[in-house]
Amino acid sequence: MAKQSIHQVKQRFGIIGTSPELDRAIDIALQVSPTDLSVLITGESGAGKENFPQIIHQYSKRKHGPYFAINCGSIPEGTIDSELFGHEKGSFTGATGTRKGYFEVSNGGTLFLDEVGELPLSTQARLLRVLETGEFIKVGSSKVEKSDVRLVAATNLDLIKAVEKGKFREDLYFRLNTVPIRVPALRDRKEDIPLLFRKFTADCAEKYMMPPINLTEDAIEILKSYRWPGNVRQLKNITEQISIIERERVINSETLKKYLPHHEVGMLPVAISKIYESENKSFANEREILYQVLFDMKKDLTDLKQVVNSIIEDSIQHKPSNVVPVKYETFTDNITIRETINNDNDIQEATEYEESALSISEVEKDMIAKALERHSGKRKMAANELGISERTLYRKIKEYDL
Repeated sequence: MAKQSIHQVKQRFGIIGTSPELDRAIDIALQVSPTDLSVLITGESGAGKENFPQIIHQYSKRKHGPYFAINCGSIPEGTIDSELFGHEKGSFTGATGTRKGYFEVSNGGTLFLDEVGELPLSTQARLLRVLETGEFIKVGSSKVEKSDVRLVAATNLDLIKAVEKGKFREDLYFRLNTVPIRVPALRDRKEDIPLLFRKFTADCAEKYMMPPINLTEDAIEILKSYRWPGNVRQLKNITEQISIIERERVINSETLKKYLPHHEVGMLPVAISKIYESENKSFANEREILYQVLFDMKKDLTDLKQVVNSIIEDSIQHKPSNVVPVKYETFTDNITIRETINNDNDIQEATEYEESALSISEVEKDMIAKALERHSGKRKMAANELGISERTLYRKIKEYDL
């Protein structure tokens, strides 16, 4: 499609942004619209996935047919089959009459299934059948019915991982993913953040009849550098908060920082999370993650010590003989590195420490032993300090032969 067509689509659906990734997603939606191929839209929550099924429907030959958007995650597992495929009277408790499902009422149109990754496996099997054959059976019926529906699905989950864990059918994944569209996260299109901010503040000013707010240059940089885990939805919420609460209409970086969460719930720092995802490591709890981070820090310190030693050796080649020994110490948790520069131009370790990385079980054993020692062997008090149950502590004591 021409650039002009993409611009027209943005105007029609209120899409703000100029990033190549966003334009690419819109272009794919326009290209696939005239066909009846299934489309899978992926992207993080709040990124704006809901615009794309509407684009696909409005630019398709089904645009005059019905369009329904269903949030699969908001429908209870016990009623999802009835919602999608309908049911017969008396098929279950509360079924006082025959009901048409969405596949029946959207015949000839488009059905958008949001959060498709939340569907139970039994419903996934029914969905696969209607996608492959166009046939479905109502709950409590034996009659096969036909449906001509264009299906567009969306999810913020990694369906490949869900398939590996047995939570999503592989055959359904490939059937849905005929044409994939990835909606970029807000942090992947930083150039669009100031544009979106201006749009939201203008909308808020018009709605509540107040002057729009503006950002200083340093505030714009803070806005662009933030991670935005909630994407466009989070940016809109924060813009509205600032517009309503702040009396000043020019917002600097210090004021803006007050509205940006310092701790993103349920998320590790970006660098750490990517490392452990790439290494396919799994941990039983947050304590083990922290242990692993500390061990990696110790390894980094060991490497740093070697670099520092090398630099010092080079720098003291012509050191005067009257230089007094200098000691430096580096601390991280219970790990201490002490080095001494002496008059003989060599480096000696003042304190020997174990070079090999300790295992998580060894650290855990040491913590349990020290907790028991501090509480004179009283398991209940030691368990409370460690944040585990007394039963778990008893099992660990036996496991480590304490």
